[in-house]
Amino acid sequence: MSAEYRLTLPFNTLENADPKAREVLEKAKAQLGFIPNMYAGMANAPGLLDTYLDGYARFRRETGFTPAEQEVVFLTISRANGCDYCVAAHSLIADQMSKVPPAVTEAIRDGHPIPDARLAALSTFTEVMLRTRGLPSNADVAAFLDAGYAERQVLEIILAIAVKTLSNYANHLLHTPLDAMFAGRAWRQAA
Repeated sequence: MSAEYRLTLPFNTLENADPKAREVLEKAKAQLGFIPNMYAGMANAPGLLDTYLDGYARFRRETGFTPAEQEVVFLTISRANGCDYCVAAHSLIADQMSKVPPAVTEAIRDGHPIPDARLAALSTFTEVMLRTRGLPSNADVAAFLDAGYAERQVLEIILAIAVKTLSNYANHLLHTPLDAMFAGRAWRQAA
């Protein structure tokens, strides 16, 4: 999904970025080994990209969610926000790095029931947090906790929502082209 309005800002490279943006792009390249198109666009607002990178890294390191659970959260948010770029990118990460069962990734991408009760509870609670704008019911939280998650992880989901909102909304406005490495997992939200 892309916004009707398309920002006319350039996609930055290390060669054409201003000094502040270059510094953030160098940080991103050091972490990943390349500069994804999403980062190249977000670098037009260095604070946006730096905040994203910091929050993303903290979510990965500090939440207590397994890599597979992290992808379930990121995929759920990105799908709900209709971000073609992030669904494709996190699908590839799910497949190759986080070892999410393929049936789980496909269920999230297609909006079908997730065939793993614990991961389904995680995805459902993440959706509830998005839909209710952080106002889950007692029953919603109880179902999340009953699935084996901790109360602190309710707050960690808020971190993930913040991080993915930054990237999803930026991608909508920048009409970010999918990097070649993610092309095999391209996704479009059904109309």
